[in-house]
Amino acid sequence: MRLTSKGRYAVRAILDLTFNSNGRPVRLQEISERQKISLHYLEQLFRRLRKGSVVKSVRGPGGGYVLSKGMDEISVKDVLISVGENINPARDLIGTGDIKSDTVEFILTKTYFENLGLIMQEYLTTTSVGDLIRKARGSQELPKTAGSLLDLGNFPLPEVEQLDVNKGRDLS
Repeated sequence: MRLTSKGRYAVRAILDLTFNSNGRPVRLQEISERQKISLHYLEQLFRRLRKGSVVKSVRGPGGGYVLSKGMDEISVKDVLISVGENINPARDLIGTGDIKSDTVEFILTKTYFENLGLIMQEYLTTTSVGDLIRKARGSQELPKTAGSLLDLGNFPLPEVEQLDVNKGRDLS
């Protein structure tokens, strides 16, 4: 998985929207100024986020964007998928013509990255926008800007069954 600026900016923008909403729509111009992200780029991201049902737009005076569901119902995976991020490290794992796909090394590598993909999918699925907001609010006072609020290194990884690839049995 290679998380691009598109994914990072989308998560930042959603967190900014959530922090600053207070029950009212937030204009992209406000997010752009706080996060130092191009307004044009945010417009593109929010078009995708709206199509992915992460946000909805509110028209008219006082309009802007709001979350389409509660912050605990939107996972980080939802945000990343909406903007087109590849969150599966094994997606592109295919053998080329000069590599035999039936070798032990190929199978072990493929299995390893598929398992890594499952762990990552689980982690991104089980971490909601609400989890990140609560973490930021619980760990420190909110600054005036949403710059460096999150220390994602403190989130526990989900429990994952470890398999012995050679024997196919549980190692736990």
